[in-house]
Amino acid sequence: MLGLSAVLRRVPPLTLALALAPPAPPRPFGRLQLLLPRASSSSSSSSSPPVAQGMEACYKFGPYKIDAREVFHSTPLSYAMVNLRPLLPVCPKREVKRFADLSSDETSDLWVTAKEVGVQLEQYHRASSLTFAIQDGPQAGQTVPHVHIHVIPRKQGDFEKNDEIYDASDVKERELKEKLDLDIERKDRTMEEMAHEANEYRALFS
Repeated sequence: MLGLSAVLRRVPPLTLALALAPPAPPRPFGRLQLLLPRASSSSSSSSSPPVAQGMEACYKFGPYKIDAREVFHSTPLSYAMVNLRPLLPVCPKREVKRFADLSSDETSDLWVTAKEVGVQLEQYHRASSLTFAIQDGPQAGQTVPHVHIHVIPRKQGDFEKNDEIYDASDVKERELKEKLDLDIERKDRTMEEMAHEANEYRALFS
């Protein structure tokens, strides 16, 4: 049996199918089956999808700037992005290191946004449950000093032991900082690909 780290290395990016496209064959996230979109001519276009009207040009994520094309849902106080895979971070727009430093309005908006994102992802991926996870501080596994909630669709049997999801979150949290520092992910995912994925997610909230 493959170890958890070996399984995670095989995990494909979390994506959404176009609204009118037929569902593609499922692929594994651990043992969780997530539906991926069929290849389309629009995804191979050399032009990037435009930033949605009303969205900011870029977003702060700790010391990093996140291109607005990676953001698929935004409120006055929070945003959700496709930058990290296979987990989706939901973040406050203001740069806040620790959960306790959020204002009451930011706390409420962050969780409402995470709930809305989770509802859409669970329905789309035909999942049956959700995991919401926060690593609050470096000793809790936080690598980027900016509060964020991981939203993870779940299905029965996706992990042999349920607590393995938290080990997986720790692994991906470390990989997130490496990707942001070294631009690792863009070697196999271009900005155009991530922008196309974000547009597909964004359609769920239109």
